[in-house]
Amino acid sequence: MISSLRGLVLHASTDSVVIEVGGVGLSVAVPVDIARSAHVGQTLALHTSLIVREDALSLFGFSTREELELFSLLLQVTGVGPKSALGVLSQLSAERIAEAVHAEDDAPFRKVSGIGPKTAKLIVLQLSGKIAPPAPRATATFSASTDVLTQVTQALVGLGWPERVAAEAATTAADEATDSDRASVAALLRVTLAALGPARQGGPRG
Repeated sequence: MISSLRGLVLHASTDSVVIEVGGVGLSVAVPVDIARSAHVGQTLALHTSLIVREDALSLFGFSTREELELFSLLLQVTGVGPKSALGVLSQLSAERIAEAVHAEDDAPFRKVSGIGPKTAKLIVLQLSGKIAPPAPRATATFSASTDVLTQVTQALVGLGWPERVAAEAATTAADEATDSDRASVAALLRVTLAALGPARQGGPRG
């Protein structure tokens, strides 16, 4: 079993990277945020899962051990295959998945391409009790209000960004923005889009 790898990026597409390890290029399917941020020549380390089938060996890679464990848990859900599990982790952060499961809310999963209403309900049902509850949020330390961050995230999702990427980008931008920008949805959205870069704005969903 290949549980992790580290090497130079030889190629990056919308949903996979090719990493050279010991002179061998390994193709690894990854969440959208990893694929979009990967650059040829950089060193990339991933936690991986090797899926063995009669006609193929497929590697799936993640930035953290937590995401890898969630991937394994998702594969245990009836009707969820590797590509669908990867789709969930491309669209939703580990924290958002935990929140949805503990709130018994299948709506976030229904937004993922390839996940129907029945499968979304099964994800919530079958992951219940298997995922630790999300850590309580200390709202007093937030650099921007939850409402502003939520609206900016929703706006980015509307432009085609996966929810996971949008939420992380909005939070990072809020941490670096001025007080006035943090208080305005429009201003914080502009700051976030500038940080994401013009080449990515309005990009297709992963």
